[in-house]
Amino acid sequence: MSHGPSTYLLATDTKTLLARAATKRDQYWGRTVTYSRKIFVPLTNLCRDRCGYCTFARTPDDPASQILTPDDVRVRARQGEAHGCKEILFSLGEKPERRYKVARERLAVLGYRRMTSYLAAMCALVLDETSLLPHVNAGTLAPDEIELLRPVSASMGMMLESVSRRLTRTGKAHHACPDKVPLQRLRTLERAGIAHVPFTTGLLVGIGETWEERLATLEAIEAVHQRYGHIQEVIIQNFRRKPEIAMADHPEPTHDEMLRTIAMARLILSPEISIQAPPNLEARHIHYLAAGLNDWGGISPVTQDYINPHHEWPEIRALADRCRAVGFTLEERLTIYPRYIRQPSRFMAPGIHKRVNTLVREDGLARRQCREAA
Repeated sequence: MSHGPSTYLLATDTKTLLARAATKRDQYWGRTVTYSRKIFVPLTNLCRDRCGYCTFARTPDDPASQILTPDDVRVRARQGEAHGCKEILFSLGEKPERRYKVARERLAVLGYRRMTSYLAAMCALVLDETSLLPHVNAGTLAPDEIELLRPVSASMGMMLESVSRRLTRTGKAHHACPDKVPLQRLRTLERAGIAHVPFTTGLLVGIGETWEERLATLEAIEAVHQRYGHIQEVIIQNFRRKPEIAMADHPEPTHDEMLRTIAMARLILSPEISIQAPPNLEARHIHYLAAGLNDWGGISPVTQDYINPHHEWPEIRALADRCRAVGFTLEERLTIYPRYIRQPSRFMAPGIHKRVNTLVREDGLARRQCREAA
């Protein structure tokens, strides 16, 4: 796969790799590590894809399948406000209405023909009725869908996961998943860049990809960012086994693999791109700081991680203590990063800019609020 200049990293010993990555992180981000306090809203768990590692997606015949109502969204949003959250993360299955009649019927009852239109309406509801900033994880998007969501979301996200087409073959992680074809996901990254959307993407580590394919995925992200400058963060997420998935017996990536992948991401990607990894998926997550990590991603004091429900979020004060013990200060950020907040005419719709101004400090991080609870 990858034959670019980064292939030399494969031959670099782990100690040297981590030291170089940590130095690069310190030069740009210093010794501050950030997180976003969020409320997680799974707008629908219906999805037309059937990834081999997923527990989130449901089929219509599953009693647990759902599309949340506006009242459901209101309740969850207000829970988030009560716990000091500033981000509302909308996560949803990809384009279920294209596969399932039931999804189309449920959307019609709500007054919509496609899920992204309903998502945009729920983002608008949140902006109208709460103090939260919407971030949307809607998967692959067409240009008109991005334009629909841009005025009502502060940022968007979609995990690239891997540029390996090999993973779409029979028996592999992305078989029979039309939205996981690498070209389709790369097109979404491009479209978000053209529309000046602060964007989150990332790698899913350990789903059957090779080291060369990991490098190629990082190189593809960097190439898009070089053209548009809109990739604000890259998530390095480790695959975790779950008993109910097709990949229940697939090996998980080792701790050393995660450290090396985080370090490679830091060294390959532009220094202004934030590198994050979920702290709830690895007991020894504090070691990630030695590999160049500068962000823990969204952490909810209210809702579970619906993508990885077997793994609880760390308690925020305890995480701050662990960071402090190894020389880092934990700070809360917004879902949109400071350097994009400083360019409002390019990266924010007027309504989003107005909301951000109520939540941001002078340094671009989140204001501290006395009502916040750990």
